Amino acid sequence: MDLSIVISAYNEAESLPELISWIHRSLKASDYLHDATYEIIIVDDGSTDGSWNWIQQTAKTDPTLRAIRFRRNYGKSPALHCGFEAATGDIVITMDADLQDSPEEIPELVRMIREEGYDLVSGWKKKRYDNRLTKNIPSKLYNWTARKVTGIHLHDMNCGLKAYRNEVVKNIEIYADMHRYIPFLAKNAGFGKIGEKPVQHQARKYGQSKFGMSRFVNGFLDLMTIWFLAGFGKKPMHIFGVCGSLSFLAGFGITLWLIIEKVVAQAGGLKYRAVTDQPLFYLALVAVVIGTLLFLTGFLGELISRNSPNRNDYQVRERI
Repeated sequence: MDLSIVISAYNEAESLPELISWIHRSLKASDYLHDATYEIIIVDDGSTDGSWNWIQQTAKTDPTLRAIRFRRNYGKSPALHCGFEAATGDIVITMDADLQDSPEEIPELVRMIREEGYDLVSGWKKKRYDNRLTKNIPSKLYNWTARKVTGIHLHDMNCGLKAYRNEVVKNIEIYADMHRYIPFLAKNAGFGKIGEKPVQHQARKYGQSKFGMSRFVNGFLDLMTIWFLAGFGKKPMHIFGVCGSLSFLAGFGITLWLIIEKVVAQAGGLKYRAVTDQPLFYLALVAVVIGTLLFLTGFLGELISRNSPNRNDYQVRERI
């Protein structure tokens, strides 16, 4: 199989017929992919609007169509995870079901994977048709933050239209809302050649967005999570131990300085304040306690990490 197209769909009964027809037309009209073998995998994320009925009926006459149905709505990341598990194509394409991603971009994405050697190519919605205040500006801020934290210079990390080598999707784990950071997950799995292509963005034709403003808060928290897990997931003492040691030493040093200052003043017959009468002493005491707790947290993290069944999971590229 040359190509797998994975689509996550939630209450998109109006969009799916147009999208599937558009995909077929685009691939047949392409000089580059008109002879390619492909499959379309729709993951119905607990739709309640009749999407599954249409999928069932269409699959009877469309041999390229495969589908997975969730019992309830789990979210985009679980849908992509199951779609990636089912994908058999050498190259995997992901796209949204809302008609905002154009299937006409697929041939060029595939060409970049095949001929330019990319492991992953992400779409860039350079010109967007979303609300500027509620989506465009927060999206730019989110992507700027993601670039700084991950070191991956993509303008639109969360774009649903992406292309991957099959081995990429088989070697990354997507859970919770981590679909936003698939390029970072791929980079951490050893797939470092990540490219970007400006793609055409369509205005939403049916319904409304399934994601609210909360996605930006959740997205930032998820970014911090994967940054921490990537850097310190298997060595938590390296961050908790260092921070705890610095906090403890700072608190201990301040306390020692206050005591020495008092002793020197007392020996010289100068006026002095009791150490316990000084607010700085209590701040130092808090720093010592926090430092101790952080150090113990790192120690417990190390115990958990050492007993993890995945502690020696490494990405092996090839064997001879």
